[in-house]
Amino acid sequence: MERSYQLDCLVARTLDLIGELWTLLILRDFFIKAEVLRFGDFETSLSGITPAVLSARLKELEKKGIIVRKLYSEHPPRMEYRLTPFGKTLGPVLKSLREWG
Repeated sequence: MERSYQLDCLVARTLDLIGELWTLLILRDFFIKAEVLRFGDFETSLSGITPAVLSARLKELEKKGIIVRKLYSEHPPRMEYRLTPFGKTLGPVLKSLREWG
């Protein structure tokens, strides 16, 4: 279920894009681990996330144009994920969060 603040506010609109639990940590992995990641990479990095939640977050990030997925194995079907140019613009935001934290 997608939640939305439905406010005309830049912070609220940003949170609508990346504010769900686990989403920032998924994005973090693209910037500190690798440019291209697979489902298992996230499962290893994000102990505690369920496969269903991870799948839902990846689908939402793709739907919002932040990541793209590409088939790398047909049997069984397996995907790899990478940031879009739009997604890469989140780099300074995540860097600031890391420095602030």
